[in-house]
Amino acid sequence: MQTTPPTANQPQPVLEISGLTKQFGGLRAVGNFDLTVRQGALDGLIGPNGAGKTTVFNMISGLYAPTAGEIDFFGTPLVGSEPFEITQMGIGRTFQNIRLFPNLTVLNNVRIAYHPHAGYGLFDGLLRNSRFEAKEQEMIEKAQDFLAIFGLEKYQNEIAKNLPYGEQRRVEIARALASDPRLLLLDEPAAGMNPAEIGRLMELIHFVRDRFNLTILLIEHQMRLVMNICERITVMDFGEVIARGTATEIQNDVRVIEAYLGRSAVAKAGVTH
Repeated sequence: MQTTPPTANQPQPVLEISGLTKQFGGLRAVGNFDLTVRQGALDGLIGPNGAGKTTVFNMISGLYAPTAGEIDFFGTPLVGSEPFEITQMGIGRTFQNIRLFPNLTVLNNVRIAYHPHAGYGLFDGLLRNSRFEAKEQEMIEKAQDFLAIFGLEKYQNEIAKNLPYGEQRRVEIARALASDPRLLLLDEPAAGMNPAEIGRLMELIHFVRDRFNLTILLIEHQMRLVMNICERITVMDFGEVIARGTATEIQNDVRVIEAYLGRSAVAKAGVTH
């Protein structure tokens, strides 16, 4: 893929996807999907259930191999890379269903994310020598720093599954950030949250983007969150892109209204193509 050069008004592309397709047997889950996410963006990917959004995330993060298409991260091809390699390149990820280690402490859930950068080898780990001890202590202190940033330090010795749902989400985001990403993929971060928790989550996402100088792409069904924080939105239906634009443009796009509410709702509202 030829990387799109930045212009005077546009930051450089972080993620460039072209022709991305995924088939499961005879079912095409994603077809000819294109997307460019630029440095510092906070973009959204939305669509009805089954539209193919999470399948796109799974291909970006290496969990699924595309049937066709290209994915470039700062100009480096990702297709064919293993998930751990993609994480090491600088892509962090959360999941629709929280994937914490439920029986580990909050501190250890975050500390685990540092292990690819541990700085000691197998020999040090087996001997548990001074280098191992020093690096382990360094990772604990870094994890504690992250918990403090997210206001989670009081939970560091709690078992993760015992935390309130909203706090578990914060731990998951903290863990994703502990892997030192440049691009953060958030898969339905507001799932299961009440309105107050969603409000706090919106503030947290803005804070994370600005504090860590990140680029963020999120999938979300909570339209309040999407329309209030996403700068550009891509809409999928039946595996294909049907619209792309600002929140205002998307809210008034007849194809989006049809995808979510059906043609009868469009006709009733008197909207025309």
